[in-house]
Amino acid sequence: MEWFKTKETENQAQVFDPIRRRYVALTPEEKVRQQVLHLLVNKLNVPIGLIAVEYTIKLGKLTKRCDIVVFSENHTPLMIVECKAAHIDLRNSTLDQASRYNQSLQVDYLMITNAKDYYLYRINARNGSLTHCKHLLNYEQMNQINQNFL
Repeated sequence: MEWFKTKETENQAQVFDPIRRRYVALTPEEKVRQQVLHLLVNKLNVPIGLIAVEYTIKLGKLTKRCDIVVFSENHTPLMIVECKAAHIDLRNSTLDQASRYNQSLQVDYLMITNAKDYYLYRINARNGSLTHCKHLLNYEQMNQINQNFL
């Protein structure tokens, strides 16, 4: 899988997104998103076919897009990843944004990142509380923990 393949068109840098299989504008947030996708696939062993980018959800009457959604082996949403540009500090508002998206998807994990900092949280299905994970989990670990809680 070739990552970070770029080109210039009409004075705009673009990067090839192997998940969406097309070139997209290389914005600061897109740069982070591509770094995270690379991490998910090449380090955390998430199958490329179980990742969705800019996944559309409904929140009441509003339509929103999650930066990245990772699906479980059963094809149910497992993790929402909210990406911010590298120069943006991760704040509670970023976690709140991912949590709002979770009202629609009901995932087990939320990750927020600016590619400098990565924060992963496990969601307690009973009460919705968040537990900060001390390190990133690979795909197999997330699925095993998910199976243990069923």
